[in-house]
Amino acid sequence: MDTHLLNTFTTLARTGSFTAAAAELHLAQSTVTVHIRSLEREFGTRLFDRLPTGALLTESGRRLLERAEDVLDAVARLKAYGDDDGAVRGRVVVGAPESLCSSRLPGVIAALRMSRPEVDVSLYAAGTAGCVEGLRSGRLDLALLLEEEADFPDVTTEPIGREPLALVCAPGHPLAASSRRASWEQLADEDFFLLEQGCSYSDNLERRLLAVPGARPRLTRFGSVEAARSCVCAGLGLALLPLTTVDEHLRQGRLARVNGPRFADVPVRLARHRRRWTAPAARALAEALKADSA
Repeated sequence: MDTHLLNTFTTLARTGSFTAAAAELHLAQSTVTVHIRSLEREFGTRLFDRLPTGALLTESGRRLLERAEDVLDAVARLKAYGDDDGAVRGRVVVGAPESLCSSRLPGVIAALRMSRPEVDVSLYAAGTAGCVEGLRSGRLDLALLLEEEADFPDVTTEPIGREPLALVCAPGHPLAASSRRASWEQLADEDFFLLEQGCSYSDNLERRLLAVPGARPRLTRFGSVEAARSCVCAGLGLALLPLTTVDEHLRQGRLARVNGPRFADVPVRLARHRRRWTAPAARALAEALKADSA
């Protein structure tokens, strides 16, 4: 069987769109259609339902998908063995929360580029759900999760470090000048700028605030650390953010730490697909991430 057809099939299954699959594979949309029809003829069954909203896997298509991924994974291993000249090369796509993409990962990638110049790393900013979906679909090779616990049947994780958190406000905010530790009751009357749903420490903070009897905090969710941080700098409220994303602002006096409840450091977990082979380039990046967090 032509593995190009299987690659087209898995890409369409992941993107759910003939147009998107064609763009990703650098093929004409008509070629993607021909590939899928060829597979359907070979297997004697319909693999996708063509809907106005996109391409949806049929039950037969879902059964084929896992086996097709296994075949492509085995082919990738064979190619790696055949190309084994001692060099580590290839493209690695890593997913991570936006805070890690902007703070920790650039330094790791720059160092890896010096030691492994033929390894090309691409970043994909996403929360836990997006990273896990990316590993499952094959769009991501590795991912970093900021989670206390991470129990997924097809994704394995290992802790490689911890990320300190900081509750911050503008220097002119009343809580910035207070020597007395702010209580949850006080905080529940404040405005907060939190990261998007699915961010574990933001979700935990929201639950604690809403658990205060009579609490009426104004909670605004953002998908960007920069957006939340900018609102806090402008004096509009408070935010709980990774220390690495506000450290410079604290040193410059543009932000101040709130003397409030203690927040435990969040574990940084390196995640990969449980069954999928990890290519040498991805292993090199994984080792660099572990070394940086040691």
